[in-house]
Amino acid sequence: MKKHTYNNPVGVKNHTGLILIMPFIIGFVLFTLYPFVSSFITGMTDYDGINSPQFTGFENYRNMFSDSDFIKSVTVTFKYALILVPLKLIFSLLTAMLLSAEIKGIGIFRTAFYIPSILGSNLAIVIMWQFLFTSKGLVNQFLEIIGLSPISWYSQPAPAMFMIVLLRLWEFGSSMIIFLNAIRDIPQEYYDAAKTDGCGNVKAFFYITVPMLRNVIFLNLVLQTISAFQEFNAPYMITGGNPAKSTFTIGMLIYNAMFRYSEIGYANAVSWVLFVIIAVITALMFRITKK
Repeated sequence: MKKHTYNNPVGVKNHTGLILIMPFIIGFVLFTLYPFVSSFITGMTDYDGINSPQFTGFENYRNMFSDSDFIKSVTVTFKYALILVPLKLIFSLLTAMLLSAEIKGIGIFRTAFYIPSILGSNLAIVIMWQFLFTSKGLVNQFLEIIGLSPISWYSQPAPAMFMIVLLRLWEFGSSMIIFLNAIRDIPQEYYDAAKTDGCGNVKAFFYITVPMLRNVIFLNLVLQTISAFQEFNAPYMITGGNPAKSTFTIGMLIYNAMFRYSEIGYANAVSWVLFVIIAVITALMFRITKK
């Protein structure tokens, strides 16, 4: 029987492809797989970064659920996510609808609305935010102009949470861009047919735009939920988790345990609990959406 030969577009050796992807494999093992496994093992030890780690099994996890700081941080993180994520999705979707109009100079506005997402919570933005909400800041001055009393933003739980949520809400550009691209992909014929049947803009939004965007809405929901549960920068730099730890997120608990108290084993255990929380919430979202 005649033996067939096949040309290999990559090279004549069967292991050529493996050699070419070896840099990725090495990087994945060193910078993803190894830290992932190492974090889980460290979470089962009593380790301060100086002395040798002592294996304690699930002791860190048992202590965690009786730790008032952990319970407080979980409560604050859930509250933060429940407030921020719906507001951010609604605001970014409505903004994307406005920016989807094909008018002269609209590109300038699209860029301007996206810039806050690039800036993020860098030091300059944090300093600006702190001055805006001081007792004599611009926000309180505006409240006085319209006849309202100034607010102690840093000494009351609700206003402090509002500051953090508002900062992240201001950074809506990434989800807005995703919505904007999806809106522009909706065929115009649907809107023309609806208009012919006497459908107004509001009905067209709820009966055409929203159903056509359901997959994109879900994508943004998952991304923004994961981001909200990982929140650290804004509360750490603006409020420090105060007042009375009303803005003390799980990310801040992990940071304090790791770098302030040198409880490295405990910090890794909390990180794994956060990972499980995010995984369960994401799985529930997929499950509910599938139904």
